[in-house]
Order: sequence, then structure tokens, then C-alpha cells
Amino acid sequence: MSRFTTRFMRLPRFDVVALGVTTAVALTACGAGSDTGEAARASATPQGVVSQATAKKITDNYEKVNNQANAGQDEKLLATVEAGQVYAMDEATYTLFPTWSESDRKAYSKPFYYQDRSYVIPEKGTATWFAVQATANEGDHDSVLLVFDKVDGTYKMVLSLWADDGQPLPKLAVDEHGLAEAVDPATKVGPLAPAEVGAAYEDLFATGGTKDGKSLASTELVQQAVKTYQDSSTKGTADGIATKRFFAKTPADTSVYALRTADGGVLAMFPTAHNQESLVKEAYRSSRSLVPSDGQSALGAIRGDVITDVLEGQGMAELTATAARITAIGWQQVDSR
Repeated sequence: MSRFTTRFMRLPRFDVVALGVTTAVALTACGAGSDTGEAARASATPQGVVSQATAKKITDNYEKVNNQANAGQDEKLLATVEAGQVYAMDEATYTLFPTWSESDRKAYSKPFYYQDRSYVIPEKGTATWFAVQATANEGDHDSVLLVFDKVDGTYKMVLSLWADDGQPLPKLAVDEHGLAEAVDPATKVGPLAPAEVGAAYEDLFATGGTKDGKSLASTELVQQAVKTYQDSSTKGTADGIATKRFFAKTPADTSVYALRTADGGVLAMFPTAHNQESLVKEAYRSSRSLVPSDGQSALGAIRGDVITDVLEGQGMAELTATAARITAIGWQQVDSR
């Protein structure tokens, strides 16, 4: 996933924000000593899901292959290092690429690199995944939190969450061996479990937050989603000749990841998705129709009374005993009919 992607989400009349990132902890490798006592102690020392060296190698390979795939919009090549929600979003980005301006295409194809990395590695046996905190070498050097999970026997990136404003997130909890604590996504933390955050967020678009969304603290991202619901409910779309409604859907990948924070809370990393339906009002159907944008057309939409856009997203939230705060969201339109 290119950093450019998060800046240029091509969504129909839909604002995109990607905020927030977590702090991470550099881990040190544990090695066995030369005598029997040291070897025994080393074997008893908890090990990470991967070593720091392996995490670096995986990230290096992703960086190399991702740049190659972006340069030629090669989705098959990208699939060798990406999976899950982030791949669903990037695959659509490649489809939309020809509709962009020349300057946008050039910016997207430019190689970029992850620098200032720290590896956040849970203990082996408690998780199958690890995370990487880094900054981009281009632009304003925003921070990013990458999640790599094992898919069909190979570690691939499955989430990529960028911070646009540099807001710090809670310090992560680590044990005496420098290992992070993975949390079961089904475990309740205050009002919500990590696995419930996506549904609560989608409720903001569907009802304005009158149901599950009531459990979310009123952050800027929550307020923006509620405003989107309010505007669509009162103004519709296409200069008022059509209604606009949102319907939550199952994300391309339902995997949720969570880490314990130093204050006892949890940092949740989750997928989110919905359908956005634009429907010409009955009074206008004999004389008016919806005309898809270039992006919608590239994804399959045709002129008619209704256009349904499919949006896939990813987000991050801080969960404590008293609050659930959405701190990062990124979107990509992936289909249009």
C-alpha cells in the first residue's frame, strides 16, 4: 500500500480521514549462551511470534515487492505480500489508477520506504501476527502501524494504518522480555470488545449512532461519520434528486487485532465496510438518472436510477474501562454497481 493511496481515496462525495498511530517498542533478540545453564535459561525465555531479524526481513521484502507492484499495478505480484483488508483496498486502487491525473499516477508509482522502524512482537503461542511502527521517507513523514499475519503459510501485510496529524497513542504494554501482549478481540474492554468496534462505527452511517454507535466516544472521526449520516438523510445526493443511504456489510477480511496498552486498556485494529446506495427519488425517475463518475464507471457502475458503491476500510481505536475512542480510519471504494 502506498502512502499516496491513503491521501487519494477516490470516494463518491465521501470524506476520507486516516488519523492516529500507536507508539511501538524495539525488541531485542534472545540468544543461548555457551554453557548448559545459559542454554537452559535461554530455552525457558519466552520467544516472540517471530524474531526481530525475521520481522525486518519480512518488512524489507514487502517494501521491495510493493514498490514493484505499484509501479506496474500488478495485483498478482502484490498478492504475494498483501492479503486481507489492505489487499482488497489496494486491488481496487489499481483498477482506479487509469482514471487519475498524470501527476497523481506519477506520485503513486514513486517508490517509498519505511524508516525509523520498531517491531511490536507478541509472545509465540499467543498470536500469529506482529506489527511494525515506522514513518514514510516521503511527504510529511507520517507514522504508520503495519500488521503482518500468516496467510497460507506466508507472512503478508493485512492492515496499514497511517497518522496524518501525529497524535500520540497509548504506550503499549510489554513484559520483561520486551514482548507485546496480544489481546483476544472478543474480550470486552469497557463498553466494547475490539471485535465490536467495526459494527459500532458502521452504525454511525446507518442510524447516526442511535444503536451500537452510542458506545463510541465523540471523537472527530465519530462526529464526521454522524454528520455524513445527517447530511445524507436531509440533503440526499445529486442535488437532492436522489436519496443516499448506508448499509453495513461484512468486510473483505473480518480479522481483528488487539494489543494491551500500558494503562491497562487495549489498542484495537479493525476492518470496516458498507454499501452506499444512491437512489433517484420516485418523482424524478421519468426524467432524471444518476451518471457515474469516472471512478464509479471503472468499478462497473452504469447510468440509471440507482448506484450502489461498496467501500472497504480499516481503523484503529483506543479502548479503556470507560470509553471507546476511534483514532484512525482509512477508506477505499472497491466496487460500484
